[in-house]
Amino acid sequence: MASTAVEACQWTVAALARYAPATISVLLQVHDRLRCVAATGAWQVFSTVPPKAGIVGRVYASGESAIVGDVAADPDYLPVRPDVTAEVCVPVLDPAGRPIGVLDLQWSGPVELGPWLETANRVATRLGARITALGGPPAESRSEKLLRHAAALTAAPTEWDLMTAAICAAREVSTLSAAVLLLTDGPSPRLGAPPGAPGELEFRIRAELAEAGAPALHRMVARAHRHGSGYTLGEQGHPPTEEYRPLADAGVRTLVAVPVGPPDGGGVLLVADERLLRPDPTTVNLMELLAGQAWTCLDRLRTLARLREQASSDPLTGLGHTGPFGQRIARATPGRTALLAIDVDGFKAVNDTYGHQAGDRLLVGLARALEAALRQGDELYRIGGDEFVAVIEVNRPEEAIRIGERLAEAARVTGRTISVGVALPRPGESPEQTLRRADQALYVVKRQGRDGVRLAAA
Repeated sequence: MASTAVEACQWTVAALARYAPATISVLLQVHDRLRCVAATGAWQVFSTVPPKAGIVGRVYASGESAIVGDVAADPDYLPVRPDVTAEVCVPVLDPAGRPIGVLDLQWSGPVELGPWLETANRVATRLGARITALGGPPAESRSEKLLRHAAALTAAPTEWDLMTAAICAAREVSTLSAAVLLLTDGPSPRLGAPPGAPGELEFRIRAELAEAGAPALHRMVARAHRHGSGYTLGEQGHPPTEEYRPLADAGVRTLVAVPVGPPDGGGVLLVADERLLRPDPTTVNLMELLAGQAWTCLDRLRTLARLREQASSDPLTGLGHTGPFGQRIARATPGRTALLAIDVDGFKAVNDTYGHQAGDRLLVGLARALEAALRQGDELYRIGGDEFVAVIEVNRPEEAIRIGERLAEAARVTGRTISVGVALPRPGESPEQTLRRADQALYVVKRQGRDGVRLAAA
């Protein structure tokens, strides 16, 4: 007699195969998917299937049997064999009538499906009762859990979400009660975000690590990278290594420590428990795989962030450039949003006399000075070599003139002068037309001797 749910399914498939010239499979619910636990009669089968995919998913979701005389006409059919023509699929139910899986039969030749539907339903009823008596469908294996969590890590949209997902994965896959991700990729070590309220042990670990200080945390990370992953042996009477003493002070009696990322700028994944246990090597290996996946995803997020920043900002000054400037002025409000076109007086002479490096230093220093002169909420963009535009919200045109004069004074403090043209959008006017009027006002300032501010005609 079968002693496990999987054995019961395998015996069922083997028994049916003696009488049915068909591809036969049993799929059971394991977490959020249907897993094929027994099959025969095909070169290949699907290992796992989403719970609503295919005829098997439809039967599982509805709890109702399906008889399909022509699989080519059924849009839900999942092709297991190229020559299949007909399919019978019935739900495997527990005694309460809840689906826990499906029994599926597929034929490639002529067959009378009605009797096979009755047979399949009788077999599935007995199989469901036996699986329930044996404790239900098999539990999700730790490798399957890791695979599921790897998908969550890959889908994490932010570093915060990624660290939360990594900590959840470490807890569930290791079966230990606490997990902490310690990173040293910034000016000081930091702990990854906890998923919700941390448990009592994890709370104490975080408190001890925060109290330990940066040098102690750097030593903890360095140990993991220098010597590799480590785990406790579950033996009493042995003192912890000095680097991990803060964890022992927090009540940790079982620990798996796995390096994360590169030695310079990486971190360590700490998975712990108050119980005195001896983690098996497989647990350590799974944590190493998790750490590798987490770092790969973290590196990808940071690369994407850098690319977005490069795509939206001027690499010299760090100001937004033409892309974000265009998006901003598209939201301009007529009569309220002022554009201040700014040009550096005599910039070409600086480049010609002292070289481009001197010109770059001038632009960076001037950009910082102009930013500091703006109000909170005002925005400054670099849209050309020595051309800037400030976008500000005002109540009256005179307010925009005052901001322009403040910018001109800030430039004088740096030893340079600027010419500023100011324009407010007219009703129905495009942003490009408004900017053109601001430029025209700027060139009037240039012709009149530079170092000034002028409002474009309304």
